[in-house]
Amino acid sequence: MKEKTLTVDGKTIPLNNRMTGKRITKEVIYYLCGIVLSLLFLFPIIYMLATSTKSESAYAESAGSLAMFLPDFAHLGTMFDNYGSVLTNYSIWKYALNSFLYAVIVIVLNVLVNGLAGYVMAKMNFPGKRLFSALIIFLIIVPVETSIIPLYSIVKIMLGLKQTASILGIILPSAISIFNIFLFMQFFQSIPKEYEEAARMDGSSTLGIFFKVILPLSKPIVATVAVFCFIGVWNDYLWPSMILPQASEGEWPLMPIQAALTTIQSMEGITTGEIMASLVITSIPIFIIYVAAQKYIVQGFGSAGLKM
Repeated sequence: MKEKTLTVDGKTIPLNNRMTGKRITKEVIYYLCGIVLSLLFLFPIIYMLATSTKSESAYAESAGSLAMFLPDFAHLGTMFDNYGSVLTNYSIWKYALNSFLYAVIVIVLNVLVNGLAGYVMAKMNFPGKRLFSALIIFLIIVPVETSIIPLYSIVKIMLGLKQTASILGIILPSAISIFNIFLFMQFFQSIPKEYEEAARMDGSSTLGIFFKVILPLSKPIVATVAVFCFIGVWNDYLWPSMILPQASEGEWPLMPIQAALTTIQSMEGITTGEIMASLVITSIPIFIIYVAAQKYIVQGFGSAGLKM
């Protein structure tokens, strides 16, 4: 019988059946534990998806049994009625559209404002640079909640929090992120100076170098910042609830999706299936965007010198 061997760095190591059996056992245990943990994390999502297909009576019947994790296959024709009800009766699509618009504007401003700030911190020398770098690192660890009340006072005095002007109270504070400045700064430091020197010899200005050279080379970190900005705006609840007014009857609502969900879930007559359907609808964009940009996020953190 031919002896089993393993080649490592050009060296052939014999493997007996006992060692192979131990290795197989470890692999099986490893994958079984991974599957069990994955199922534990997936159970809430499976429950949400299954409940979103059920009427209130079907939900009550399945409560407390394994059927609560299964869709309502007994009523295939009405499985998606909760989604239609949420989209039409509660106009959740209007709030979702608001969040998309806010997110797009915030992403563009973050790339421009924080990107320029990170470029200045990474590539230029000026008095007080070390102090500003220390302040950036210090402000990253300061909880956002500590600045909500002062920020609310500033926005209220400057904008008055009246109708359309209150939208600026959502967009402008979100346009600046200390963490995003830090990410841009770390990434730009890894870009060789030779690119800038070549562009400067061709007559490009500082802004020209940033937009024509630096940004095109920074797609991973731009994608990372864009995803974080989108998730932040999409999941934001507290600040919009403080800033934006409630829409009168017949007016287009200004609230983003998360603030609207809280209002919708507290309405009389809404069913558990409709609540779960609204949660599924709000989770889908984040899932799609994160999966699509996952490769760039990993590259962005790796190039910025951070570990995930």
